[in-house]
Amino acid sequence: MTQVRPVWVARKSRWRWVRAWTLSALCAVLAGCASPAARVYALAAAAGFQALSLEGGGFRLAAFYKPATSPNPVLHVYLEGDGTPWESRWRIAQDPTPRHPLMLRLMALDPAPALYLGRPCYYGHAQDAGCAPALWTDRRYGPEVVEALAAAVRGFVRERGFRRLRLFGHSGGGALAVLLAPRLPGTLALVTLAANLDSAAWTAYHGYSPLAGSLNPADIAPVVAEYHYLGADDPVIPPQVFAPIAQKRSPGNRVIVPKMGHGCCWEAEWELILKRLDPGPAPGPHLPGSGPAPP
Repeated sequence: MTQVRPVWVARKSRWRWVRAWTLSALCAVLAGCASPAARVYALAAAAGFQALSLEGGGFRLAAFYKPATSPNPVLHVYLEGDGTPWESRWRIAQDPTPRHPLMLRLMALDPAPALYLGRPCYYGHAQDAGCAPALWTDRRYGPEVVEALAAAVRGFVRERGFRRLRLFGHSGGGALAVLLAPRLPGTLALVTLAANLDSAAWTAYHGYSPLAGSLNPADIAPVVAEYHYLGADDPVIPPQVFAPIAQKRSPGNRVIVPKMGHGCCWEAEWELILKRLDPGPAPGPHLPGSGPAPP
């Protein structure tokens, strides 16, 4: 089983900055009992991201853009997890927006130009025309969701002049990255963190109802280089179930990170994960035993 040691010390200063940024933004909104969407917008504003509203598949999608802080012609697209589809086992959430946007924090650490793309009906759009709870429950990975995201990305890269991109997804966002890759020409690679790579296996393991209206990423053959990272201590995407699935999809590019859970603490690993994708002219610090970097 491929493993990598955490690199806590080397990432301390960056991680402290992210925590300070998160704390300052949260302090600004929590006193007013802001909605989850308002909190995400506050975090994005504190990081200096540009708020956008993109169109895709008849939906308005919230998005945030960060220009490059170093020369890089490749757009990085960040896809968040499923958020809060359910308030309890029996009650569907009225607003599925993520309460703890991990991918927004990771995007702040990325020097490449980057787009954080929200799903249909998330980030304050739950009451939009065409939105229904099914789009964040059993149809969360449905064809209309996937095509809406794909159309928004295609429009954005066409408008901004990008020719190449990479997809990054956490949890359910990783599932969407796999589903999106065949629909996005110019995709070089995709990276997933604690991703739901087989929705049927996931629902069976947890005893959930099947996602009957969704596409299953396990049914999609790999079309680009894939890098899958799993937390050794993740109860949501347990490695004993998903490590074989990830290994089958991308032999040699499946990494199990010791002492890592589902949402914490990927910031400590992010710089090394990015360098593995773009090592530069000299060999980069590859993750031990995880295979060669892409050309």
